[in-house]
Amino acid sequence: MSKKSKLIWIFAAVLLIAANILLAGWHRYDIPTVPLTARVSADVRDDLQVFYSDYVDSWVEEQSSTSGYVPEENETMALPLRFGAFQSYIRLDLGSKAKDGTWYLESLTVGEGEETETIPVTIFADPLESHNIASCTMEGETLVIRTHGEDPYLIAAMPDTAAAAAAREKADRRVLVTKLLAFLLLDGTALAFVLFGRRFLSLPLELYQNRRLIFKLAVNDFKTRYAGSYLGIIWAFVQPVVTILVYWFVFSVGFRSGAVMQVPFVVYLVSGLVPWFYIQEFLNTGTNALIEYSYLVKKVVFKISVLPMVKAISAFFVHAFFIAITIIITLLYGINPGPCVIQVIYYFLAMFVFSLGIVYGTCAVVIFFRDLSQIINILLQVGVWTIPIMWNLQIVDEKYHWIFKLNPMYYVVNGYRESIYGHVPFWHDLGQMVYFWTFTLILFVIGTVIFKRLKVHFADVL
Repeated sequence: MSKKSKLIWIFAAVLLIAANILLAGWHRYDIPTVPLTARVSADVRDDLQVFYSDYVDSWVEEQSSTSGYVPEENETMALPLRFGAFQSYIRLDLGSKAKDGTWYLESLTVGEGEETETIPVTIFADPLESHNIASCTMEGETLVIRTHGEDPYLIAAMPDTAAAAAAREKADRRVLVTKLLAFLLLDGTALAFVLFGRRFLSLPLELYQNRRLIFKLAVNDFKTRYAGSYLGIIWAFVQPVVTILVYWFVFSVGFRSGAVMQVPFVVYLVSGLVPWFYIQEFLNTGTNALIEYSYLVKKVVFKISVLPMVKAISAFFVHAFFIAITIIITLLYGINPGPCVIQVIYYFLAMFVFSLGIVYGTCAVVIFFRDLSQIINILLQVGVWTIPIMWNLQIVDEKYHWIFKLNPMYYVVNGYRESIYGHVPFWHDLGQMVYFWTFTLILFVIGTVIFKRLKVHFADVL
């Protein structure tokens, strides 16, 4: 083994050890929530919002739940809310529209079904802190809250409950299982590279050795795609821009969509569409790469494995432009992307490996089954609506969220948003990361195996 190879192996071992140490010290970043039901009546039409936090002076929208109250002759309504299982303090916001109003809080219950536990409403009778509350008195078993001014709220210490304890225990078990799966994925992949390194690395090494050829072909592919037209490569940017403007007009002007996840709708929309545009472009052009470059496939000495990579690099030129545009739009709306924006590189690489694995399989199969390209177009048309790109996942009941998260592109789209304006580190959702990379590695292996098995027949069929 050469000195250079030894250094590479030592560096890889150090990285593996560091990754294992970081993984062992990982803790959960999301907060498990439990059902909270408030039975209220009021003489105003407004929203009841519950904030939860470990600190009495720190409240963020991400740690809250909201339910609207519509008064009908002061009828009592049971409003479904959520409460953080790990949190110590609760803040009850009594709307922001009416300056003066009266709220009647009859009961608070945690849990659902037979496993419910009542919380005394008296925790708000003598709040730790309040704002624009004229009076707060008990009348029998009902807490009567009279507000005066905008944004009235009360803050109280949240008593521990069996439902919250059960949620914490369930969350801890989930963290343990997720860590074990992450260790298995990380160390199992490393072991597989050690045992079967030549098989796994043959394709990446081939692509690396031909990197200059790939880049030249990608630049040429990008230029010649619009050769002969008056505007040339400008058309590569016009179509995505028009698509974004149409969606923005329909949802913002037509349906009057407001802010989503506390950011302007256009920022939410563009940050989700940008990664989708890339995978849509790459899957469409990459699937037909071998057919388009059939004259190169027939050459015995040409490395045809570089052709899908050519399409990947060619699509990246437009993608990089739109990432820059998204960041500029975010800044124009007064949102500072912060240091987490660098994570866009990680999420792009994740999407790149995921889509490349698909394309290696589809570009090989489409030669023998030409209808596959039409099927992919249909799947892409449907797929854009199965991911929360133009709509917010929060409108769906929380118990169904896992169905949408099964789509690996959810991880990428959500990652772009969290990097550009969410200020969330990429390792915060370890479970989703483990699922994505497990799915992606399996898909990549299947795609490359299909490509290698069918490669010997390409020239004959074409």
